[in-house]
Amino acid sequence: MPKRQSWFEGWRLFAVLALTLIALSIWIAGTRRFEVDGLRMVIRFTARTSLLLFCLAFSAAALARLRPNAWTRWQRRNRRYLGVTFAASHAIHAAAIVWFAKADPAGFAQATSVVSYIFGGIGYGFVIALTATSFDRTAAMLGPRAWRALHLTGGYYLLLQFTVSFAKRIPEMPLYVLFLIPLAAVLALRLIGMASRAAPRPAQAG
Repeated sequence: MPKRQSWFEGWRLFAVLALTLIALSIWIAGTRRFEVDGLRMVIRFTARTSLLLFCLAFSAAALARLRPNAWTRWQRRNRRYLGVTFAASHAIHAAAIVWFAKADPAGFAQATSVVSYIFGGIGYGFVIALTATSFDRTAAMLGPRAWRALHLTGGYYLLLQFTVSFAKRIPEMPLYVLFLIPLAAVLALRLIGMASRAAPRPAQAG
């Protein structure tokens, strides 16, 4: 008999997570009658879910190499779907930002700057490119070397952007330093993983 697919694997995992994010975002905005306060709450919520999903996707390969177990194998196996769900979370984040800009232009102008437009735009460009090349056909069209270069460059850029975005809020909200912990952990895991992969293996006798 064919093995029954779990709801926590593959595209079913993406569907469950994406629909949950949409439902929670609507509920959060609805608690403030879809006014500006509710939109800003959705922006903060999706920034944090995007951070979590990004960290899970970007650390998957390193964790599976360094600590192979049931969880890390699941994480590595579903890295693509966690990454696409990250893109969905960031799409909701972008929609809330656009809605906020239309609902409160003065408040939006105060909360943003030219720098945020530039670096945020680059970040979203990478999100789109990474998502578009997360499918077998587009990845094959790009080629393995170009695919790896794009995903490494995009991943590290997004890691830096998350770090700067959360770090700049620390002076006003010191607890935001907690959001830097998973980012530092992901960077450390990837660096350790690269070092372990590059280390020469001991010669075997015989």
